[in-house]
Amino acid sequence: MSVTAILRIECPDQKGLISRVTDFIQRNNGNIVALDQYTDTYEKHFFMRVEWEVEGFAIERDQIGPAFQYAIATPCQMNWQLDFSDQKLRMCIMVSKMSHCLYDLLARYHAGELNVEIPLIIGNHDCMQIVADQFGIPFHLIKITKENKAEQEQLQMQLLKDNNVDFVVLARYMQILSLDFIRSYPNRIINIHHSTLPAFVGAKPYHQAYTRGVKLIGATGHYVTEDLDAGPIIEQDIIRVTHKDTPETMVLKGMDVEKIVLARAVEAHVNRKTIVWNNKTIVFS
Repeated sequence: MSVTAILRIECPDQKGLISRVTDFIQRNNGNIVALDQYTDTYEKHFFMRVEWEVEGFAIERDQIGPAFQYAIATPCQMNWQLDFSDQKLRMCIMVSKMSHCLYDLLARYHAGELNVEIPLIIGNHDCMQIVADQFGIPFHLIKITKENKAEQEQLQMQLLKDNNVDFVVLARYMQILSLDFIRSYPNRIINIHHSTLPAFVGAKPYHQAYTRGVKLIGATGHYVTEDLDAGPIIEQDIIRVTHKDTPETMVLKGMDVEKIVLARAVEAHVNRKTIVWNNKTIVFS
């Protein structure tokens, strides 16, 4: 496939935004291959994702951003981000003892479904070493206790820096990240939560659901912020359960949903289809 430029925009809504952006691309001999836009009529705010072929475009890659800023973004008060499809994001996976999300992500990566590089996996238990070895990815064991948490987290962050990591995926990583860690990767840490937030938070969510006789269970993929489990939601899904389900069967069904939701959230981020605004995520199809 040809290399494309991917431009994501958010700004106050105003007349003529779509035509101004597309005219900028057309006047410079760009061929648009995908375009999606959304206007929040309540907040009067505009969001757009547009993708066009780089080959034959009249502006050199390193000059597209400055040209767009001058011609369109500044007069329209736009916040924007420009990426290119041949720029693979580098993803670190962090994991504890549960392997289902890790296996699923690595299987998709191995099959070519995720356009990323995975330079390392970080675990706070050694039981995931065997999984990393199966896929030939370096595994770093960094055990964390209350006494050494700050020191060990600095080691984690140094590893991310040394490996030029772009974003982090918490594949059921059962440690709360510090504010310093989170602020170092704004909207670049993706977590999978074992419920359709905010219901049944805390320990043993499926046992809580069982005692309440729920008919639906689910999972939530979201960006990590300083507010625990309250970051912008990227993806959610549910599955039906009945009175015949036990906590054990709910766990198994829940794990299936978690894998799917996390993979969709990661895919949306990798394909540059998300825009975070006011603690919510616009996810383009």
